[in-house]
Amino acid sequence: MKVAIIGAGNVGATSAQRIAEADLADVVLLDVVQGKAEAKALDLSSASSIIRHSRSITGTTDYQGIAEADIVVVTAGSARQPGQNRADLLLDNAKTIKDISKNLVEYCPDSIVIVVTNPLDAMTYLTLKTTGFAADRVIGMGGVSDSARFNMLVAAELNTASQHIQSVIIGAHANNMVILPRLSTVLGSSISELLPQDRIEKLIEETRNFGARIVKLLGKGSAYYGPSAGIFSLVDSIVKDSKSILCASVYLGGPYGLRDLCIGVPVKVGRLGIEEIIELKLEEKEKNDFLDSAESVKKLIKELGV
Repeated sequence: MKVAIIGAGNVGATSAQRIAEADLADVVLLDVVQGKAEAKALDLSSASSIIRHSRSITGTTDYQGIAEADIVVVTAGSARQPGQNRADLLLDNAKTIKDISKNLVEYCPDSIVIVVTNPLDAMTYLTLKTTGFAADRVIGMGGVSDSARFNMLVAAELNTASQHIQSVIIGAHANNMVILPRLSTVLGSSISELLPQDRIEKLIEETRNFGARIVKLLGKGSAYYGPSAGIFSLVDSIVKDSKSILCASVYLGGPYGLRDLCIGVPVKVGRLGIEEIIELKLEEKEKNDFLDSAESVKKLIKELGV
């Protein structure tokens, strides 16, 4: 199994580390900056005898080096700066995605593509349209990391382990994401039954602002440990064909009454990519919030002109 990661910044390099050290696949890092991917690949590879893995990690500036990759993770693009939201990156990152897509068609035509570049839902849609790949092979990684953030916050509130929590987040990977506490559980018990509404609202707001808080604290750069873990979970489910149910941005052509956009929903992920879209039974307010979130994605897509 071969995984290509386009963009050897913090997200890309940390994802390469997680994938190789878990013995999931050989990894190729690609970056347009001369020497960057090669340097990080050498550094990561030097730890192999200590961590005790035998996976190959290489770096390149040439798309020929990622030829025939089974999975391609796209992390390239501008990161948020303090005061920016994800939508502010739209047009600059669209140029990057179009160039990457052209090369994916040439060198990795059968790959499953995981998009991480922001604004995530619009960039996932752009990747789908510019590659022409089947919709089940283009996945946006957003809901996985958003869910993990909410899990962490709920776990702290309830003084329990975060692995006991299964949260459900749909909609855009943005401040108008729709967190569903009614359907989020702690060992089967709904979070709505375990916490008062005012505490839940506070946790939802903290989750929505989680990424921006990290950007502000760093001053330069954005989150990467959490997003790389989200990438890892998708790659792990594909490689192992584990059929995990994860929240991810995918193309909708009818489910939830939505068509021709990519947006976050629960999906089953396996060796073929997206194997099933899970259509939840939403209450009226939940549905309206989800449709409002979808409208914001549609506006970004319209700006792209695709």
